[in-house]
Amino acid sequence: MFMQQHRLGHGTLLFRQMLSAEPLTAPHGGYPQLFQTGETYHGAPLVDRQHPHDVFSEISATYLLPVRGDRVQWLFYGAPAGEPALGPVAYIHRGSAMDLPKAPLSHHLQDSTHISYGVITSGFIFGQGGHAQLKLDASAFNGREPDERRYTLDFAPLDSWSARASARVGERWAAQYSIGHLVHPEAIEPGNVTRQTASVQYSRASGNQDWLNTIVWGRNRKQFAASPQNSYLLESLLRRKRNAAFTRMELVDKDELFPPEQTYPPTESAATAGLIGREFRIGAYTFGALHSLVQRPRLDVALGGDFTVYSKPSILNAFYGRDPVGFQIFLLFRPGTMQMH
Repeated sequence: MFMQQHRLGHGTLLFRQMLSAEPLTAPHGGYPQLFQTGETYHGAPLVDRQHPHDVFSEISATYLLPVRGDRVQWLFYGAPAGEPALGPVAYIHRGSAMDLPKAPLSHHLQDSTHISYGVITSGFIFGQGGHAQLKLDASAFNGREPDERRYTLDFAPLDSWSARASARVGERWAAQYSIGHLVHPEAIEPGNVTRQTASVQYSRASGNQDWLNTIVWGRNRKQFAASPQNSYLLESLLRRKRNAAFTRMELVDKDELFPPEQTYPPTESAATAGLIGREFRIGAYTFGALHSLVQRPRLDVALGGDFTVYSKPSILNAFYGRDPVGFQIFLLFRPGTMQMH
């Protein structure tokens, strides 16, 4: 990630560029992950796999202009690749998820717009750092998800919109509520989506110990669905010197586990509504730990692992077994603190 900051008139101009190596290191069809859905590979929907994210995670410029001393600032954000005012901090940037590389199952109901190819945002920030601070912002953006070519900029009309209210109280508490309308977000699924999210974060740092927590609710209302999909997430991370312990607990409604043309008994709610699609409430409960093998000012190398147990309707036993579980072991390379030049 690269950042450059300059004075411009009475305000401050900040450029950000963030790149990802996932398309070069991940399997072409994505990482194995039970019950994960979203996006496509070779024109077919991905199921039980997490897609790699694009090379260009962010290319943006932010301008902050004081309007009333330091107590009111006008914000303008423009990005060929960036994040609109919709959702909580994306999981790949979230403190409570920093030691858990696996994507949440609820990603596409909460923060999947963190890479949008075309974003314009404007808003106001009220208050000063260290005190209660309120931010109101709104965006026009391209709500379509990136295509399968992870190295291209997939521009399209800025015909989606979002609005968000977020607040920070002191150094420990932050919260947000946002709503947005996404025009044709899925490549092979017709219709638009209205998304709502709300989140609360609590962070406490004392000496060599950090405790980071996030609670998120996300809802998608699809244009041709009879009822909305909901998701609930709780993350907690406790770090002390070289060691960390973490957990993520989720409940999420999934309607993309089976293609519409596949013969399979629908859920009772879907049968009552006369729908072809099937919706299932999935639970995922992850617990893990991490130990830093090398901890230096410019590099942290850590070995970690976690396991996940799942809950699901019994009607899925024929496909996933009675008690599905998942686990991963990973080696994490993390650069040190920001270097100023």
